[in-house]
Amino acid sequence: MRFQSFAGLGLAAAVLAACAAPMPPATTVTTPPVVIAPAPTVLDAATRQVARAVINTEMEKRLPGANVAPYTDCVVNNATTAELIDIAQASRAGVTGTADSVAAIVSRPATTQCIAAAARTA
Repeated sequence: MRFQSFAGLGLAAAVLAACAAPMPPATTVTTPPVVIAPAPTVLDAATRQVARAVINTEMEKRLPGANVAPYTDCVVNNATTAELIDIAQASRAGVTGTADSVAAIVSRPATTQCIAAAARTA
């Protein structure tokens, strides 16, 4: 009989202990995903216009007094979208490295051939 009363008291204590100390509900902490903005790949009209103006200015520095519009067209047509975006963004930010970017594009064979053809027709 004693064994039954100890077992009954033990069971009652276990049940009451579970009621007295409720376990907090399991919560899942969710962190918002980190969004990394991709590099721009689409050249909008405003960016193209800014890049063209910067390239035109750089060409005028090297060929003062000449009509550099055809040469600027050659540079713009042989630049990648990323290069044009970089040139436009650099000029908007006041960075002075645009001359190097334009020179790199001018040094390409396709660009120099285009400029040579434009010079022959000028």
